[in-house]
Amino acid sequence: MNLTAVGIKNIRFPVKIREKAGGHQATVASITLQVNLPRRFRQNCVPTFLGVLEKYQNDIAVEIFPALLREIKEELQAESAQLKMTFPYFIEKKAPVTKTPSLMEYTCCFTGSTGNDSDDLLMSIWVPITTLCPCSKEISAYGAHNQRAEINLNIKFKNFIWLEDLITMVEKSSSCEVYALLKRPDEKYVTEMAYENPMFVEDAVRKVAEAADSHPDILWFSAGVESFESIHKHSAYAYVVSDTMR
Repeated sequence: MNLTAVGIKNIRFPVKIREKAGGHQATVASITLQVNLPRRFRQNCVPTFLGVLEKYQNDIAVEIFPALLREIKEELQAESAQLKMTFPYFIEKKAPVTKTPSLMEYTCCFTGSTGNDSDDLLMSIWVPITTLCPCSKEISAYGAHNQRAEINLNIKFKNFIWLEDLITMVEKSSSCEVYALLKRPDEKYVTEMAYENPMFVEDAVRKVAEAADSHPDILWFSAGVESFESIHKHSAYAYVVSDTMR
């Protein structure tokens, strides 16, 4: 019987990710790597997987995935190969008023696959944001409830896009950005900023979609926004996917 796929799943592996400012950021990725092997091929493929990963681990960017996957595919005589790499990525971010620096953590993921005819690449990010309820603001005598939310954006692209630029684009689609460290003047700013920019999850996901749709290097996208409601036990959620590949 032919197997659909064999590989390794959720192996923790140290890698270095290219940064927009130059250099590399050391992080630890959770990696799933699998191939579709010919029926005749029975040897253990894990040593091949790990050997190729070690070769590329000091210079990871999504655009190197085709070469990495083709090397695995050729060494194992496989019909296809797929790689998913999820990792925390840190960006220094300054507070809006005091400019106090701190490190913000974002979850990012590179996914790639290669077959006989083509390569497929996908970049994914998860970005924390703040949303403030328009309904609460409208009906309340004073105040409005707000909450932390998370935007997940997945894209296929024509030309390489830096993680930093993608994250900045997404953070603008919110009532206010989230910061790792705030002092009192900063807290005043973010509270009032959110109050002046109320939006439902539907509003936030539409703003992300508009930004992605107008980006010259994004060919396809999907986006979801989950709001971890402060006055409900449940979350609110909205999702959108582009109609076609541009």
